[in-house]
Amino acid sequence: MKHFWVMVIVAITLSLVGCGTEQEEVDENPSSEIEPPSSEEEETATNDDELLEATIVLDWVPNTNHTGIYVAQANGYFAEEGLDVTIIEPALEGAEQMVASGQAHFGISSQDNVTVARSTDIPVISLAAIIQEHTSGFASPVEKDITSPSDFEGKTYGGWGSPMEDVMIAEVMKTEGANASTVENVTVGTSDFFVNTSREIDFQWIFYGWTGVEAEVRGVDINMIYLRDIDPVFTYYSPVIISSDGVVEESPELVEKFMHAISRGYEFAIEHVDEAADILIEATPETDEDLIRASQEWLSSRYKGDAEAWGHQQIDIWDTYTGWMLENELIEEDVPTEEAMTNQFLP
Repeated sequence: MKHFWVMVIVAITLSLVGCGTEQEEVDENPSSEIEPPSSEEEETATNDDELLEATIVLDWVPNTNHTGIYVAQANGYFAEEGLDVTIIEPALEGAEQMVASGQAHFGISSQDNVTVARSTDIPVISLAAIIQEHTSGFASPVEKDITSPSDFEGKTYGGWGSPMEDVMIAEVMKTEGANASTVENVTVGTSDFFVNTSREIDFQWIFYGWTGVEAEVRGVDINMIYLRDIDPVFTYYSPVIISSDGVVEESPELVEKFMHAISRGYEFAIEHVDEAADILIEATPETDEDLIRASQEWLSSRYKGDAEAWGHQQIDIWDTYTGWMLENELIEEDVPTEEAMTNQFLP
């Protein structure tokens, strides 16, 4: 059963929606572990102006969810904290497995992934919420005329192949008394939303901050049903920054330095939208510039939202969604929030 849920984590990580000019391909050898620096090494680095090495693995291709990381690198925030940070683009095994196994110090994940991971003894912990406002939901071209969960009946859903999707669709349809058994779930993986929905797929689960904004840039009209508007239980955090229990316990100074630099990066992205977009564009020249600028503008006020500070996570949001996952058998045992998340390393 544990192996089954590991595959679920991989599937979720690959489907949902990045640090500097130096990026590496992931080491395919799982035995290539990164040892957390000892307290003596941390002290030596501080005293001798030597930089501590740290790595962060992304959850998906670089996008505006990751802007603060690239800003922290480009503006020298990591270096000012005494860190030399390398960004790793995602591998098949996913950020949770890489961080837990010691192949990366930090990673990008989501609250639900962290909860599933900890329920299967994968020791990762959330350090900050990148975005306060949950921006995912079910999207479809307007011509499909899908404006509420009841309209899913008889339609074809394009998914990535996770049990999470079937449960979510069933739950949101239940709120309107609709029959989820009439929905055909076709696995499309990470293939293009616009291509899929122009063919046999009627709707998909997307994050508006990237794919929804891309629809705006393309001039494609879509209907968006946000999860948070269906039920407050779906206001869980996604994405989040994670580390492992080992790194947090053995190298708290490294974690604190990293999170201070990251926080400055996202605060800069909130206050200097155009400059932050320029940094991400330079770091990812293969990505559409207009999409990055539009997405950066859309996300800028949502990074912090109404939180007391960027990255802050509310205990009740974690408690509530964990309870929902347990009730719907997406996890087999309860996961204490104090083990799954912490705000202690935020400035």
